[in-house]
Order: sequence, then structure tokens, then C-alpha cells
Amino acid sequence: MNFSPPRYLVPFQPKRIPHHFVDVMIIGGGIAGLRAAMEVDPRLSLLIVTKDQMQESNSTYAQGGIAGVLDTADKFENHVADTLTAGANLCDSKVVEMVVREAPGHIRQLIDWGTKFDTEEGGELMLGREGGHSHHRIVHALGDATGAEIMRAMIRRVNHELKAQVWPNTFTIDLLTTEGECRGALVWNAQHGKTFVWAKQTILCTGGAGQVYRETTNPAVATGDGHAMCYRAGAVLSDMEFMQFHPTVLYIAGSSRSLITEAMRGEGAQLVDASGHRFMPEYDERAELAPRDVVSRSIVDQMRKTDHPCVYLQLSHLDGAWVRQRFPGIARTCHEFGIDITCDPIPVRPGAHYMLGGVRVDHEGRTSLPRLLAAGEATASGLHGANRLASNSLLEGLVYGAHAGRAASRAALEEPDKFQAIPLENVEVSQSSEPLDLADVRNSLKSLMWRDAGVWRNEEVLVDAARMIDRWIRYALTRQFTHPAGWELQNMLTVSRLMVESARLRTESRGVHLRHDYLETDDQHWRKHILLRDGSVVDYAPA
Repeated sequence: MNFSPPRYLVPFQPKRIPHHFVDVMIIGGGIAGLRAAMEVDPRLSLLIVTKDQMQESNSTYAQGGIAGVLDTADKFENHVADTLTAGANLCDSKVVEMVVREAPGHIRQLIDWGTKFDTEEGGELMLGREGGHSHHRIVHALGDATGAEIMRAMIRRVNHELKAQVWPNTFTIDLLTTEGECRGALVWNAQHGKTFVWAKQTILCTGGAGQVYRETTNPAVATGDGHAMCYRAGAVLSDMEFMQFHPTVLYIAGSSRSLITEAMRGEGAQLVDASGHRFMPEYDERAELAPRDVVSRSIVDQMRKTDHPCVYLQLSHLDGAWVRQRFPGIARTCHEFGIDITCDPIPVRPGAHYMLGGVRVDHEGRTSLPRLLAAGEATASGLHGANRLASNSLLEGLVYGAHAGRAASRAALEEPDKFQAIPLENVEVSQSSEPLDLADVRNSLKSLMWRDAGVWRNEEVLVDAARMIDRWIRYALTRQFTHPAGWELQNMLTVSRLMVESARLRTESRGVHLRHDYLETDDQHWRKHILLRDGSVVDYAPA
């Protein structure tokens, strides 16, 4: 691969753009970003920049819950083992141990901050079980709205107790770098245009990249902006071939591709094909409780065998009143399309759900770029390996958000104030007079990625995908757009190209990365991470 996008997406001249100075800048307002904010020393100035409102993030749409060892019948060793098994021999065992052991403390802290998790009649936390977990250890809220409830409590604390400075509806275009260090970011909003934000420490928490696929559970904001801006800034990215596909995404013409939580299968829901046949026991002894990668590929195989565009999730054998009480949000959504989940099968198929790859970070959230830290779905921390265990994502955001926030706070406290703008400039380039239909390119890219880099891949289709994306890149990345739609497309093209290249390089099947032409897992050659930077493979780091 020889892919080096322009260093900056837009022209700028420091004498013509306002400047803003802070100690710590956090890009992204999901669970990782807000948790990082809570660790910043109150003596420091803090700015949180969010692309949309803070409520609009993957964190808010998380249904299932947070995993943690809270039952006396469970042990840390069990949660660690389940995570390592799901990760297909590519997790960092030290990271897994650290995150799992910190989980109960973070869950209790959320309760102290006002999060109302579901409880049993006696007041004890209600613990659910999901695919890949050996024990009941998932805390959830409002049945199937865990992320929304956690974010409600955290946003309230950020706004009312910490009184943090927040810039909503502000697009972060690029990280600002000089002499190999991150010094802040260039941001834009409709009211003020472009602004330089100079920061002693920057924490990137921009979330996922599911929007590069036609079928996805991710909200519209998840366009891989953080992955792309880190790559342009020279940070090392890792594991970009690993996109997790959630097995059960609502598949109804005219509906959004709503997530149908894994907790449904944890509570006894069964997968059946178009003929009503329950097929999962034929693919895995754990049946519907197998890890997500196993369930996703089983569904795709069954769809192919039956020549049907989806399979169905069936709950009719469970108590109807209990089902409505346990999954009220899903019941409401399905009811809008004439489906009663207590008796009607729910049409589902896999969809892009969670980006496992991203900017490589250490245990404290530090990236390879000095002064830049990162946390959450935008990172490759080593926790998930080649496949994320259910309900470990919100947990990762909490643990790494806290670590990154503390590390950035310590570093910023040690650095004296300077309030000096760095003379960075990016010249304007001549623009093509030919109009570009951004929506058409975006839709074409999403369809291509779903078809050629989806649940199953092979060399032929990946090479064709790379050629097509390169063709779009040649005329779309050379333009300097003046609005978020253009910048999002450029970020999506960048991330897609990196994903396709990494998928082509990994000549095996492992976790969520499945290849028809390399069906076996090859630990001898591929128990390692693919590291990318500056248009080339930097290294293959052993797991």
C-alpha cells in the first residue's frame, strides 16, 4: 500500500483564524470522553468538543450493559478467560486483567453518580448473561437502554457538578502537530467557522466507524473521523481489519437498522430460519450464546442456504409480559412496524457494530504521538483482540477514559502556561470545477464495503475494493471541502482504505475477520497485530 492522504483537509492561515487555549482538550462526548473529563484536575482548563450533541454517540445507543464480576459465584479469572477466548488469541492478557479487575469499582461509581441500573426485588443488581460469558455478570438499565441511562447520569455530572466547557455541534477537522507532537486541533462549527484550539494535552474519544458499511447499528456520526485524523497526523493504527458485526440487527424495509440486543439471546431467545428451523445448535454447542463472530457467520451461512435475506429471532416460547418488561425499547420499535415481539418473529441479520481497530494506545491511553491520548472505540487497546466480548465496550470506555484523563491531567499540571500559537499554515489548492455528488460516492462506498469487506472476505474482492476506493480517493481526497459532509466522506474513504488493506494482508480467518480463501486460524504466522502509519505497514507486533 502506498496511501498518504493530504496532511490537512482544509486550508488555514493563523492570522485569519481565531485561537483558543486550554490545558486539556477532549474530542468526543461519549462514555470514554466524559469519563476522561471527570479525571481532569479542576485547576486546569478543560474543553470537550462534540460533533453533535453529547447524547448522540455509540455509547447512548448501547443496549446490553456493562460486564463486571459482581456475583459471589463469579470470579475475575472467569471474566478474563471469557474475554481471552472471545478475542481469538489476540488480546493483551495484561490489559484484560487490568480492565476486568477495575470493572466492579467503575460500576459502583456510576451508581454513586446517579445511574439507575435494574435491580431485583430485594434491591440487588439484576445480572444478565450474554453470548460468550460463562456467568451472569451484565448490569443493565431500563431493560434495554443501558447506554442512554449511563450517559444521562454522566452528562448531568459533567454539566452541573463539573461545569465543564462543552462545544457541541463542532466538527474536529484535524489534529495540529509540530515537531512530531500533537498541540491541539482545528475545529469548525456553523456559527464561528474554523478555530485553532491549542492544548497541552489532547484526548481523542471519537468513537467508531460503522457508517462505512451499508448495514450498521451505528448512528450517523460514526464515520471514523478520529481514526482518519490520527492517521493523517502520523499516529500508529492497529488491527484495522477487525470490524465486529453484530449478529442481530433489525431488518425491516423502511426502518433504521436498530440493534436487537444480545441480552435477548442471553434470556432465551432463539434464532430460526425462514422455515422456522432453529439452526444455531448445528453450528456451535453454545447455540445462541456463542460469541458474536460465530453467530454472525452462522447467520450468513444459513441465509445463503435458505436463499433468504434474513433470519428471525423468536421469543414466543417466553412469558410475554416479562418480555415486554425486559425489552421495552425493542418492543416499541418493532411495534411501529407491526411486530409484536412476544409472538411474532423478529427479522434480523448482521450489521457493522463495533470497530476493534484504531489508534494504538498503551495502558494509560497514550498514543505513539506525544501529547495525544485516546480512549474508547477509536482505539486498539489490546482488550478485545480479534473479537469483542459482549458488554466489554462500555467497560473499556470507562477504564481507559479514566486512565487517559488522569495521565493527561498529570502532564498538563506539570507544564507551564505559554499561550503561544504555533505558526502552522496549510495553503489553498486549486479546486476542480466539476461538481461532486458526495451522497452518491458515500452510498457507493458503503455498498462496496458491505459487499467486499463485510462478514466474509477474500483476496479477489479485497483487491477490487482497494482499486475502486483508490479511484475515489484520487478525486475526492484532493479537494478542500468547506463543510462536514465533505470531510466525513474523506475520513470514510481513508478508514475504508486502511481496513481493506489490513484485511488483505491478514491471510487467515481469526475472530471477526473471515476469509473464504484462508479458512483456518494461523497462530504460527498471524498471532500478531498489523500496525499502519504514514501510508505503509510499520510493523507486525506480536500479541
